[in-house]
Amino acid sequence: MTTKKELRKQYKEKRATISSSNKMKWDDLMLIHLQQFDFGKAQSLLTYWQMEHEPNMQLYTSYLRHSIYNLQIAYPVSNFTTETMKAMAINEETVYKENSYGITEPTNGEVVLPETIDIVFLPMLICDRQGYRVGYGKGFYDKYLALCRKDVIKIGFNYFDPIEKIADTNKFDIPLDYCITPQKIYEF
Repeated sequence: MTTKKELRKQYKEKRATISSSNKMKWDDLMLIHLQQFDFGKAQSLLTYWQMEHEPNMQLYTSYLRHSIYNLQIAYPVSNFTTETMKAMAINEETVYKENSYGITEPTNGEVVLPETIDIVFLPMLICDRQGYRVGYGKGFYDKYLALCRKDVIKIGFNYFDPIEKIADTNKFDIPLDYCITPQKIYEF
């Protein structure tokens, strides 16, 4: 078994080697998988702006925006002092800015309460077969998910299939419900 730190390094390197043509093809395949979901009465989505080498989150967010009538979309705004985040509702007038870590965030909007979020798209480098994921190491999303309803739908997108097991998961880690890869949808 491999630790989160080792997996973080390994999968950052693996992602960086994906060609742009494969990335576009794989993003499209993951969109096809996302289109198989029935989100029922979902009314709100917490998504994020992808960084370099990450799956095309704008593609998946845009699909849901057009599929779910009146969907409220929010993006995280991070507080690196407290290592927490809040969800900020966006609209056509929203202005975005890159924070000091290179993460694009909205600069204005209303805060969306965690208990009102129906779907969360989670950033990740890899996950295991139990749905535990390796993120970027600060625990922002796990802390935020702890404030959400138990039935919030947690989805990760990844170019790689889950590994068998992450060695150092802990009681604060919150597993995904689904991991969408180019090959298939994993349900946990």
